[in-house]
Amino acid sequence: MKELDSTLRPHGGYRRLRSFQVAEIIYDGTVIFCDRFITTRSRTHDQMVQAARSGRQNIAEGSRASATSSQTELRLVNVARASLDELLLDYEDFLRQRKLPTWGKDDPQACTVRSVGKTNPTDRSDQTDRPDANAYAKWINDPDPAVVANTLICLIHQANYLLDRQIAGLEKQFIREGGYSERLHAARLKERQRQSNPTDPSDQTDRSDKKLCQTCGKPMVVRTSRKGPKAGSRFWGCSGYPDCKVTQPIEPSRRLFFP
Repeated sequence: MKELDSTLRPHGGYRRLRSFQVAEIIYDGTVIFCDRFITTRSRTHDQMVQAARSGRQNIAEGSRASATSSQTELRLVNVARASLDELLLDYEDFLRQRKLPTWGKDDPQACTVRSVGKTNPTDRSDQTDRPDANAYAKWINDPDPAVVANTLICLIHQANYLLDRQIAGLEKQFIREGGYSERLHAARLKERQRQSNPTDPSDQTDRSDKKLCQTCGKPMVVRTSRKGPKAGSRFWGCSGYPDCKVTQPIEPSRRLFFP
């Protein structure tokens, strides 16, 4: 039987992910925003900070989990995406409830903020050029809460775009390759099938003494009784079981040695 390739996938390189880098700026900016403009006694303060933190942390945890399970990685990246969506709503609520202006997609200030993050025209989710957090400092430290909130909204939209691309890539990779735990499970199922049907063509174990079922003509295989007074004893059983239940005793003169 072919041995399982136990090599783990490359993992843990989340700091090079552009999605993580932008999510970290959002987290730091949200902490600053909440400390400046939302009372620390408010539940909204803690919820916004935790949502921003969850966005960053789940990207990192997903990257670390990718070594052993692509499904876990996908689930955690989707959690990060959902956390940033929750944070986006909080910022939109802040602006709406205080009747503060919201930047449109084509607003000059929004375009300027977006241009800072476009270090590469392909805007790949695995872009290695780390965005400079200081480049956003003038907006995040602006005395006008509307400017800060709108800036972070722009960054959340960028992070969500990157996460959508990352999720799509992970889905394709999982369909094509699976993950370590998925391949391990498949290998285990194959081995169980081989053990229950030793005459499987993929099993290269030598069977020099072949017997054929006199009823259906399929090869007979040596099986072991698991129940009853003969538990532990070996016998010939048809490989077509359960469709064919023919059995024969192993004659002493033809008994094979099985370690």
